[in-house]
Amino acid sequence: MAVFYNQATISYNGNVANSNIVTGEITEVLSAEKNSLHETYSPDKHSVFVISIINSGTSDYTGLTITDDLGAYDFGTPPTQLVPMSYVENSVMYYVNGVLQTAPTVTSEFPLTIEGINVPAGGDAVIIYETVPNEYAPLGEGSSITNTAEITGVGLAEPISVSSTITPDTTPRLAISKSVSPSSVPENGVINYSFVIQNFGSLPVTEQDTVIFSDTFDPILSIESVTFNNNPWAETTDYTYSTDTGAFVSQTGKITVPPAQYVQNPDTGEWSVQPGVSTLTISGSIYGNNEKI
Repeated sequence: MAVFYNQATISYNGNVANSNIVTGEITEVLSAEKNSLHETYSPDKHSVFVISIINSGTSDYTGLTITDDLGAYDFGTPPTQLVPMSYVENSVMYYVNGVLQTAPTVTSEFPLTIEGINVPAGGDAVIIYETVPNEYAPLGEGSSITNTAEITGVGLAEPISVSSTITPDTTPRLAISKSVSPSSVPENGVINYSFVIQNFGSLPVTEQDTVIFSDTFDPILSIESVTFNNNPWAETTDYTYSTDTGAFVSQTGKITVPPAQYVQNPDTGEWSVQPGVSTLTISGSIYGNNEKI
């Protein structure tokens, strides 16, 4: 609510007289809130924001503008402004009293500016849009992005500010790559398969995460050694293997991977990820039609 004060003055024959001060109050009839459909963000996931505007008054509000800073923050000395979220083009959806409307005009992608929002008397408007984290999005535990939007327009005594805070997804995110050495194997020769498992999350993969690795070797191997991070694995205890099918399966919880490390460039402010890495190596001689060559 906005409070205002007013006083009149009368001048006569070189004299001045002031009236009493009256006080008034402008009652706000437009309210808003902003929420995210996801509490966390990650480079491979869009963040969806919802701004809800309610008009409890008896007059329509037309031509309102929403301006979102996309989580902009100051960095460095002297400070420069970094923007950690990028607007996903053509993602705006606009509802009035629950009915989908023609998408409003996006006149700027930073700050994200959406114009032409109408809120009928006694009604509501909902604006939904997507963003994606970019190279300036803070990573690691303790980080967050706060997106603040302002609603402005004719009829508003002052801008309405709404915000939503999201944090990085700290859960493990795994990727795996496979290589073979040598690529050309002599008859009855030994072949080495290496599997590099990367963790892009800020939490480690532990035995409690019950990760299972599996592969089916074709041609079938006569396994001679298995190591995980240079530590030997034993059949049955650490893995199972079928010489009939070539199916290799690790025992539950034997795969562990350290957490990723996150570094912000002190000059540019860009964040980079150094994934945690574990390596599984399986060596053996090649079978041909279940017979050793």
